[in-house]
Amino acid sequence: MSGVKKRCSGSSLSEEETMLKSNQQENGALKQDAGLGGDEPDAGKDGSMTLKRNITLMNGVAIIVGTIIGSGIFVTPTGVVKEAGSVGLSLILWSVCGVFSIMGALCYAELGTTITKSGGDYAYILEVYGQLPAFLKLWIELLIIRPSSQYIVALVFATYILKPFFPTCAVPDDAAKLVACLCILLLTAVNCYSVKAATRVQDAFAAAKLSALGLIILLGFIQIGRGDTPFLKPEQAFEGTNSDVGKIVLALYSGLFAYGGWNYLNFVTEEMIDPYRNLPLAIIISLPIVTLVYVLTNLAYFTTLSPEEMLISEAVAVDFGNRHLGVMAWIIPVFVGLSCFGSVNGSLFTSSRLFFVGSREGHLPTLLSMIHPTCLTPLPSLIFTCLMTLLYAFSNDIFSVINFFSFFNWLCIALAIVGMMWLRYKKPELERPIKVNILLPILFVLACVFLIIVSFWMTPIECIIGFVIILSGVPVYLIGVRWQNKPEWMLNGLFSLTANFQKMLKVVPQES
Repeated sequence: MSGVKKRCSGSSLSEEETMLKSNQQENGALKQDAGLGGDEPDAGKDGSMTLKRNITLMNGVAIIVGTIIGSGIFVTPTGVVKEAGSVGLSLILWSVCGVFSIMGALCYAELGTTITKSGGDYAYILEVYGQLPAFLKLWIELLIIRPSSQYIVALVFATYILKPFFPTCAVPDDAAKLVACLCILLLTAVNCYSVKAATRVQDAFAAAKLSALGLIILLGFIQIGRGDTPFLKPEQAFEGTNSDVGKIVLALYSGLFAYGGWNYLNFVTEEMIDPYRNLPLAIIISLPIVTLVYVLTNLAYFTTLSPEEMLISEAVAVDFGNRHLGVMAWIIPVFVGLSCFGSVNGSLFTSSRLFFVGSREGHLPTLLSMIHPTCLTPLPSLIFTCLMTLLYAFSNDIFSVINFFSFFNWLCIALAIVGMMWLRYKKPELERPIKVNILLPILFVLACVFLIIVSFWMTPIECIIGFVIILSGVPVYLIGVRWQNKPEWMLNGLFSLTANFQKMLKVVPQES
């Protein structure tokens, strides 16, 4: 493991950045000429050109809650009950997955307040393990994980928004793809315009999805009050429980996938107001809320729908709403769409910061670490994130691509938390406002290793293909980052291309 370092790019891109900054000092008009208006025109009066700390505690809670709660809990919360076999075990496993996610999030609270860089897993892996592992993490996030997941959620949003116009047939694929692309473009524009506008959108839609789930939970409790809940009776709750360890592990895997996103706030640490206080507080507030909401929502579903009905349902929340809301049942599909819209916004917001930090560390083109001097947003990285996401509109089998990387997320999280324990040993002098009990990261890492082994056991071919795709980033790293003595014509070409895009977008390098 390498020592902790502030920046370790070793790339000739840093030469390009130096040329750009020199060029900017000579012609210096970009800062004054930028014409986009945000709601923060007076930010940066201290002379520094950098992303400002605008994310409050409430914004942080909304980012975590809004990113975790997407379409899954409304549409297909069936992965757990399918493998668990019974209502009782399903509810227990949803609770266990929530506790497990809270454990990981607490470890990330320590990581985020020890290494206060944005970038999440990427930044932590870079600090502890060095450039190549961090670049490979960035490579897969950039190429597949972030853009594909954003497009899928946008597509679900489009399908539910359009469904009222096609009540008796399936929504046409082309129409859904068009609306999904418009959703991505609109949210990218909002994020480019202002950080505050993006966080307000996140706050509003996080509140909307919690309201929708609150309505489902309320209807569930009304049903419990009536006593008409045969599937929750003690003698039936554990009927059909699956005792196969492999099946239970798969159920846990499905549940943990639904909790994915609990580490996304760590991607924007540098933009948080008082991160030493607000990062851990946001985690402590949001994860118990999500766990409680997930367990109670599934409990509500089981007051009305049997496990068999849930398994054959195309949209569990919609079927539940049809049973209880009558003419107002349209509310649920609308809220599913709103939930997806908010999730896309949160993912775009955090993804752009990941690529921004990757560029700043010399792993991506310098342009992506520039910001708009008036809006104070990472305009190039947002546009890049948008374009990468839109490319997936041309794919007809996105889900199979994502399946190749079922193990990758847990591998990166385990590496980050092992790095946290290593830093405790090698760098005890680092400030740690939060320090969790050592048993917590040890247990969490062991569980992550177990999940990785299960991935290779259940889907060995897909995992091997995923591993090969990860290794495809090695030659890209050697040419783009490691190769420092690039020829003059290449450096000049890169400089010219970057400078032209810089002028077109009216962006400037960040000043530390």
